[in-house]
Amino acid sequence: MSGMRKVVVTGGGTGIGREVAARFAAGGDDVVITGRRGQVLEATAHELAGSVRAVVVDGLDTAGIEAVAQELGAVDVLVNNAGGNTDFDRPAPQGLAEVAAAWRSNVDANLTTAVLMTTALLPAMTAGASIITIGSIAADKGAGSYGAAKAAVASWNVDLARMVGKRGITANIVSPGYIADTEFFRDVLDDERRQALVAATMTKRAGTPADVAAMVTFLASPAARQITGQTLAVNGGEWPSR
Repeated sequence: MSGMRKVVVTGGGTGIGREVAARFAAGGDDVVITGRRGQVLEATAHELAGSVRAVVVDGLDTAGIEAVAQELGAVDVLVNNAGGNTDFDRPAPQGLAEVAAAWRSNVDANLTTAVLMTTALLPAMTAGASIITIGSIAADKGAGSYGAAKAAVASWNVDLARMVGKRGITANIVSPGYIADTEFFRDVLDDERRQALVAATMTKRAGTPADVAAMVTFLASPAARQITGQTLAVNGGEWPSR
């Protein structure tokens, strides 16, 4: 696929999503970043070089997502980046009702948002398109409802890749380890924990949003057309595969 592509990056206002959007925009693509925080999105769209447009939509708002899909039409690259560990946003659950709500929250934020955006955009996606979803090392290491949700994302992706392959569309997961300079940990990551995460890597450094964005843009490139149904780790060797 050559020339300007239409790229959608969910959760594109900060962190990994912002860096992914910046990479595609710098390459000459037409980029749409989505999310719930209008001011953050608009500021990012203004600051990034290239053609970047902000669209405010909640990843669980089915009517809003359908309206966005109708407006956008054909899309060449979808990056499902929205998500995160919603346990950081709530106190420890007390009682079964709160446990249920906490688990649904992480599944909705990480799995359901990706499924809804993909389902809405897929009918108009072009041959040779790419769907890239951000997973997490937590799917392998375990991290309560967040890890379970990211494991579910990886399983869903296998079925998605099988379904879209005959259309020449690829679907892959990029699974980061510890990535610095994001909002993921909010303000709860202390220096001791940060140092332990870095020490657990083989590279002995924290990952960066640029590390993840490089993998994402590769998977959306012509060089990656035979790579699909895969989970590709960007974790500095913290959780190796064979």
